Amino acid sequence: MKHRLLTGLLMASSILGSAGIALAQDTTLTIESWRNDDLAIWQEKLIPAFEAKNPGIKVVFAPTAPTEYNAALNAKLDAGSAGDLITCRPFDASLELFKKGQLADLTSLAGMENFSDVAKSAWQTDDGKASFCVPMASVIHGFIYNKEAFDKLGITPPATEEEFFAALDKIKADGTYIPMAMGTKDLWEAATMGYQNIGPNYWKGEEGRLALIKGEQKLTDADWVAPYTTLAKWKPYLGDGFEAQSYPDSQNLFTLGRAAIFPAGSWEISVFNTQAQFKMGAFPPPVQKAGDTCYISDHNDIGIGLNAKSKNADAAKTFLTWVASPDFATIYANALPGFFSLNSAAVKMEDPLAQEFVSWREKCKPTIRSTYQVLSRGTPNLENETWVKSANVINGTETPEAAAAELQKGLDSWYKPAK
Repeated sequence: MKHRLLTGLLMASSILGSAGIALAQDTTLTIESWRNDDLAIWQEKLIPAFEAKNPGIKVVFAPTAPTEYNAALNAKLDAGSAGDLITCRPFDASLELFKKGQLADLTSLAGMENFSDVAKSAWQTDDGKASFCVPMASVIHGFIYNKEAFDKLGITPPATEEEFFAALDKIKADGTYIPMAMGTKDLWEAATMGYQNIGPNYWKGEEGRLALIKGEQKLTDADWVAPYTTLAKWKPYLGDGFEAQSYPDSQNLFTLGRAAIFPAGSWEISVFNTQAQFKMGAFPPPVQKAGDTCYISDHNDIGIGLNAKSKNADAAKTFLTWVASPDFATIYANALPGFFSLNSAAVKMEDPLAQEFVSWREKCKPTIRSTYQVLSRGTPNLENETWVKSANVINGTETPEAAAAELQKGLDSWYKPAK
């Protein structure tokens, strides 16, 4: 009797122990995100790839509508009900969460060594000593063009500004196409696809951007005014009524084959692939003269961090280390062409247009948009003011010098760089 009782107790203990182990391993992680468009990609590609290599850890992607994400996330974090993993917007919004103790410090996370300082800059403290999100993807600026139009007119992708304007002149003289599809109605288009696209070749990328933050350069310096001088020369090539042309109007003009060139961000790729009935190519912002170092805006766009109050921190860190791996980078970048891995490891891109954009990293120096870090924390907001001034300059209602002076005056009113 005693033997049978002891055997029964041992069996029960074994069963409970096994159950305990199983329960401990079967951890579910929830990801907060604004990218509801990516739900299928996470469910069908990313999560299965992770779970196959990490049995016992389940992942749920639970996105919120983009316009509601920040408010919803902040409410959840304050209430202690947020998911384990937090998709991070770049720069100041995520920095504020870290300062409030709501994002964990990931500086020593395995895999963070796979990212450059520029890649990590959107999710670091100002001094660069702490990183709080794993970089996932960036978007690259440049120009997308209609290959059929270029072939018809005997134009090759321009490498210098002289070649760029010569190509525009040739397209305009032919009259079949609007040389370049870009409007100024929505303002941001003029700044993002205009000023921030070509500007890094003038202010020398990170060198100029960081000098501006340190107060060693001003927006009235020659290297910051010059891009506006070039933008002012775009006006004759944008077609009739460009001042009333919205961003969707610009997209339609290009994808319908009515314009030859589109000043672009790489996020256009997946959209254009489904809409354009012609072959497309891309070229980086032309340099001022042959032999100059080229710079590209390779702008950090999305990262992912750890909720500091997550009860599944170890499992979450396992997931984040996977996100920092070349394996994740390859799946993500090909699932969303135009959103490029920030991982230092080379990623083989399947989409030819995406391949072209990402190849520029091999020959050009990367930087991020000049207004996004530190310089738009006050009022007037430098990013929003740059939208207005870029549109004004292209419209011809304000000179490059006057626009730069107003921007610097606004910045001086609240920003006092530490010396």
